[in-house]
Amino acid sequence: MFRDRVDAGRRLAEELARRGYSGGGAIVLALPRGGVVVGYEVAKALGAELEVLVSRKLGSPGNPELGVGAIAEDGSLYLNQDLINKLGVSSDYLSKEIENQLSELRRRVKLYRGDKPIPSLEGRIAILVDDGLATGATIFASIEMVKKMKPSKLVVAVPVAPEETIVEVEKLVDDVVCLATPFPFFAIGQFYEDFSQTSDEEVLALLNAARRWRS
Repeated sequence: MFRDRVDAGRRLAEELARRGYSGGGAIVLALPRGGVVVGYEVAKALGAELEVLVSRKLGSPGNPELGVGAIAEDGSLYLNQDLINKLGVSSDYLSKEIENQLSELRRRVKLYRGDKPIPSLEGRIAILVDDGLATGATIFASIEMVKKMKPSKLVVAVPVAPEETIVEVEKLVDDVVCLATPFPFFAIGQFYEDFSQTSDEEVLALLNAARRWRS
Protein backbone atom coordinates (compact mmCIF):
# COMPACT_ATOMS: atom_id res chain seq x y z
CA MET A 1 0.00 0.00 0.00
CA PHE A 2 2.85 2.41 0.84
CA ARG A 3 6.38 2.18 -0.54
CA ASP A 4 7.90 3.49 2.69
CA ARG A 5 7.32 6.14 5.35
CA VAL A 6 8.34 8.96 2.99
CA ASP A 7 5.68 7.90 0.49
CA ALA A 8 3.12 7.60 3.29
CA GLY A 9 3.98 11.05 4.60
CA ARG A 10 3.63 12.70 1.21
CA ARG A 11 0.27 11.07 0.57
CA LEU A 12 -0.92 11.99 4.05
CA ALA A 13 0.16 15.59 3.47
CA GLU A 14 -1.91 15.75 0.28
CA GLU A 15 -5.05 14.81 2.19
CA LEU A 16 -4.29 17.24 5.02
CA ALA A 17 -3.75 20.04 2.50
CA ARG A 18 -7.04 19.13 0.81
CA ARG A 19 -8.74 19.59 4.19
CA GLY A 20 -7.25 23.05 4.60
CA TYR A 21 -4.33 22.47 6.99
CA SER A 22 -1.60 24.04 4.84
CA GLY A 23 -0.35 27.58 5.26
CA GLY A 24 2.17 27.37 8.06
CA GLY A 25 -0.03 27.94 11.12
CA ALA A 26 -0.11 24.34 12.30
CA ILE A 27 2.44 22.41 14.32
CA VAL A 28 3.12 18.77 13.51
CA LEU A 29 3.84 16.64 16.58
CA ALA A 30 5.44 13.42 15.38
CA LEU A 31 5.76 10.27 17.47
CA PRO A 32 9.29 8.85 17.26
CA ARG A 33 10.81 7.06 15.76
CA GLY A 34 8.99 6.09 12.56
CA GLY A 35 6.38 8.80 12.92
CA VAL A 36 9.07 11.47 12.53
CA VAL A 37 9.81 10.34 8.96
CA VAL A 38 6.11 10.63 8.13
CA GLY A 39 5.76 13.87 10.10
CA TYR A 40 8.72 15.48 8.36
CA GLU A 41 7.08 15.03 4.96
CA VAL A 42 3.78 16.35 6.32
CA ALA A 43 5.36 19.41 7.92
CA LYS A 44 7.44 20.20 4.84
CA ALA A 45 4.43 19.99 2.52
CA LEU A 46 2.17 22.04 4.81
CA GLY A 47 4.82 24.62 5.72
CA ALA A 48 4.28 23.69 9.36
CA GLU A 49 6.57 23.52 12.36
CA LEU A 50 7.81 20.01 13.23
CA GLU A 51 8.37 18.79 16.78
CA VAL A 52 8.51 15.43 18.51
CA LEU A 53 6.14 14.21 21.17
CA VAL A 54 7.50 11.15 22.93
CA SER A 55 5.26 8.44 24.29
CA ARG A 56 6.02 4.83 25.17
CA LYS A 57 3.96 1.68 25.12
CA LEU A 58 3.56 -0.23 28.38
CA GLY A 59 4.29 -3.84 27.48
CA SER A 60 2.42 -6.77 28.97
CA PRO A 61 4.15 -9.41 31.13
CA GLY A 62 6.18 -11.74 28.93
CA ASN A 63 5.13 -9.89 25.74
CA PRO A 64 6.51 -6.35 25.52
CA GLU A 65 5.00 -5.90 22.04
CA LEU A 66 1.47 -6.29 23.41
CA GLY A 67 0.68 -2.92 24.96
CA VAL A 68 -1.58 -2.71 27.98
CA GLY A 69 -1.31 1.06 27.89
CA ALA A 70 1.09 3.91 27.22
CA ILE A 71 2.64 6.94 28.88
CA ALA A 72 3.49 10.34 27.36
CA GLU A 73 6.47 12.47 28.25
CA ASP A 74 4.54 14.66 30.70
CA GLY A 75 3.28 11.58 32.58
CA SER A 76 -0.13 11.44 30.86
CA LEU A 77 -1.21 7.83 31.19
CA TYR A 78 -3.50 5.62 29.12
CA LEU A 79 -4.40 2.17 30.43
CA ASN A 80 -6.34 -0.49 28.54
CA GLN A 81 -8.26 -1.68 31.57
CA ASP A 82 -10.07 -4.46 29.69
CA LEU A 83 -6.76 -5.98 28.57
CA ILE A 84 -5.18 -5.47 31.99
CA ASN A 85 -8.05 -7.38 33.60
CA LYS A 86 -8.03 -10.08 30.93
CA LEU A 87 -4.29 -10.72 31.37
CA GLY A 88 -4.38 -10.34 35.15
CA VAL A 89 -1.67 -7.66 35.13
CA SER A 90 -0.79 -6.67 38.69
CA SER A 91 -0.48 -3.10 39.95
CA ASP A 92 3.12 -3.86 41.01
CA TYR A 93 4.00 -4.91 37.45
CA LEU A 94 2.35 -1.78 36.04
CA SER A 95 4.23 0.50 38.45
CA LYS A 96 7.58 -1.03 37.46
CA GLU A 97 6.77 -0.92 33.75
CA ILE A 98 5.73 2.74 33.98
CA GLU A 99 9.00 3.60 35.74
CA ASN A 100 11.03 1.70 33.12
CA GLN A 101 9.30 3.47 30.25
CA LEU A 102 9.62 6.87 31.93
CA SER A 103 13.37 6.31 32.06
CA GLU A 104 13.47 5.64 28.31
CA LEU A 105 11.13 8.61 27.70
CA ARG A 106 13.50 10.96 29.50
CA ARG A 107 16.43 9.62 27.48
CA ARG A 108 14.65 10.19 24.19
CA VAL A 109 13.34 13.65 25.07
CA LYS A 110 16.85 14.72 26.09
CA LEU A 111 18.29 13.29 22.87
CA TYR A 112 15.71 14.74 20.50
CA ARG A 113 14.93 18.09 22.10
CA GLY A 114 17.66 18.74 24.65
CA ASP A 115 16.41 20.97 27.47
CA LYS A 116 13.77 22.69 25.33
CA PRO A 117 10.08 22.08 26.09
CA ILE A 118 7.49 21.50 23.40
CA PRO A 119 6.54 24.92 21.97
CA SER A 120 3.30 26.42 23.24
CA LEU A 121 0.28 24.86 21.55
CA GLU A 122 -2.30 27.25 22.95
CA GLY A 123 -4.50 28.58 20.17
CA ARG A 124 -2.67 26.57 17.49
CA ILE A 125 -3.69 23.65 15.29
CA ALA A 126 -1.82 20.59 16.57
CA ILE A 127 -1.45 17.63 14.21
CA LEU A 128 -0.37 14.38 15.87
CA VAL A 129 1.36 12.13 13.33
CA ASP A 130 2.53 8.52 13.45
CA ASP A 131 3.40 5.93 10.80
CA GLY A 132 0.27 3.96 11.68
CA LEU A 133 -1.88 2.81 14.59
CA ALA A 134 -2.58 -0.69 15.84
CA THR A 135 -4.20 -0.66 19.28
CA GLY A 136 -3.56 3.08 19.47
CA ALA A 137 -2.13 3.07 23.01
CA THR A 138 0.64 5.62 22.35
CA ILE A 139 -1.66 7.97 20.46
CA PHE A 140 -4.23 7.88 23.28
CA ALA A 141 -1.57 8.92 25.82
CA SER A 142 -0.33 11.61 23.42
CA ILE A 143 -3.86 12.97 22.95
CA GLU A 144 -4.20 13.33 26.73
CA MET A 145 -0.98 15.32 26.89
CA VAL A 146 -1.80 17.60 23.96
CA LYS A 147 -5.28 18.40 25.27
CA LYS A 148 -3.72 19.83 28.44
CA MET A 149 -1.79 22.28 26.25
CA LYS A 150 -5.03 23.80 24.87
CA PRO A 151 -4.60 23.80 21.08
CA SER A 152 -7.38 25.45 19.08
CA LYS A 153 -7.80 22.20 17.17
CA LEU A 154 -6.38 18.71 17.65
CA VAL A 155 -5.95 16.51 14.59
CA VAL A 156 -4.64 12.94 14.40
CA ALA A 157 -3.12 12.00 11.04
CA VAL A 158 -1.90 8.50 10.18
CA PRO A 159 -1.50 6.55 6.94
CA VAL A 160 -3.14 3.33 8.16
CA ALA A 161 -5.02 1.92 11.15
CA PRO A 162 -7.76 -0.58 12.02
CA GLU A 163 -11.25 0.88 11.73
CA GLU A 164 -12.08 0.13 15.38
CA THR A 165 -9.06 2.14 16.57
CA ILE A 166 -9.99 5.09 14.38
CA VAL A 167 -13.56 5.03 15.76
CA GLU A 168 -12.15 5.39 19.30
CA VAL A 169 -9.71 8.15 18.30
CA GLU A 170 -12.51 10.11 16.60
CA LYS A 171 -14.29 10.40 19.95
CA LEU A 172 -11.33 12.27 21.46
CA VAL A 173 -10.12 14.75 18.84
CA ASP A 174 -11.47 17.37 16.43
CA ASP A 175 -10.46 15.62 13.21
CA VAL A 176 -8.89 12.34 12.10
CA VAL A 177 -7.11 11.83 8.79
CA CYS A 178 -6.44 8.17 8.02
CA LEU A 179 -5.79 7.07 4.44
CA ALA A 180 -6.69 3.41 4.87
CA THR A 181 -8.50 1.17 7.37
CA PRO A 182 -7.87 -2.29 5.85
CA PHE A 183 -9.26 -5.57 7.12
CA PRO A 184 -7.84 -7.88 8.30
CA PHE A 185 -5.27 -5.83 10.21
CA PHE A 186 -2.40 -7.68 11.91
CA ALA A 187 0.46 -5.17 12.03
CA ILE A 188 1.32 -1.75 10.61
CA GLY A 189 4.30 -3.16 8.73
CA GLN A 190 2.15 -5.36 6.51
CA PHE A 191 1.00 -2.23 4.64
CA TYR A 192 4.51 -0.99 3.82
CA GLU A 193 6.91 -2.41 1.24
CA ASP A 194 9.77 -1.02 3.36
CA PHE A 195 9.09 -0.76 7.09
CA SER A 196 12.69 -0.91 8.27
CA GLN A 197 13.47 0.50 11.70
CA THR A 198 14.18 4.23 12.00
CA SER A 199 17.30 5.13 13.98
CA ASP A 200 17.84 7.93 16.48
CA GLU A 201 20.35 9.41 14.03
CA GLU A 202 17.69 9.61 11.30
CA VAL A 203 15.24 11.26 13.70
CA LEU A 204 17.81 13.88 14.73
CA ALA A 205 18.77 14.59 11.11
CA LEU A 206 15.13 15.18 10.13
CA LEU A 207 14.43 17.39 13.17
CA ASN A 208 17.52 19.47 12.49
CA ALA A 209 16.61 19.81 8.80
CA ALA A 210 13.09 20.93 9.73
CA ARG A 211 14.45 23.50 12.18
CA ARG A 212 16.78 24.87 9.52
CA TRP A 213 14.12 25.40 6.88
CA ARG A 214 11.69 26.85 9.40
CA SER A 215 14.24 29.43 10.53
